[in-house]
Amino acid sequence: MKRILLMVIKNIVLVPWMWIKLCYHAKHTEKYTEEEQYKMLRFITLHANKGGNVKIDVHGAENLPKDNGFMFFPNHQGLYDVLAIIEACPRPFSVVAKKEIANIQFLKQVFACMKAYMLDREDVRQAMQVIVHVTEEVKRGRNYLIFAEGTRSKNGNKVGEFKGGSFKSATKAKCPIVPVALIDSFKPFDTNTINPVTVQVHFLEPIYYEEYQTMKTTEIAAEVKCRIQKVINENIK
Repeated sequence: MKRILLMVIKNIVLVPWMWIKLCYHAKHTEKYTEEEQYKMLRFITLHANKGGNVKIDVHGAENLPKDNGFMFFPNHQGLYDVLAIIEACPRPFSVVAKKEIANIQFLKQVFACMKAYMLDREDVRQAMQVIVHVTEEVKRGRNYLIFAEGTRSKNGNKVGEFKGGSFKSATKAKCPIVPVALIDSFKPFDTNTINPVTVQVHFLEPIYYEEYQTMKTTEIAAEVKCRIQKVINENIK
């Protein structure tokens, strides 16, 4: 990818140190707090974005719940999505991602530092275990991100179908659901260009348990998708 190469070239002095540090943190997660890991990841992300001509335009940071123990549900545009949200969000969070990307270098180390769960969509038992683990961790105050589309959209800023099952951990934990609208997040890594690009990250108002407790997960999924697409339509350039 041309932009990744540009990120490396523009940060050539820092890259060896950052890579060694990232790999060490990924292998020794027990030595660092979640806050320390996240601070390191944001440092790397900020420098990579600057070097790669990527600007993150953040909206709605004031909508983040005051207390931890919430879940992000963004639309899924590409491999860059999590990195955009890392720069945009000042609060640590972890991720549930599909196992197919578990061995992509750099993302592999990032997810290890975040203690992310790799989901095997073909293994129902493993998927249920992930739901249980995420539910318990959210109850204890960890924040999580799940891509409810299941896979990245191939239609740019058009949101795909949100799957109801993705919301099971949130409903079981009775936690705030934070819809996140990503705009042009597919451009940094999923297009063959190094032109300057602005990725918009919109944190929408949370949906609290009192609001969704009587809804089916499929209804929650449809509502979250609708809110995200509405914001995208209003802000797309």
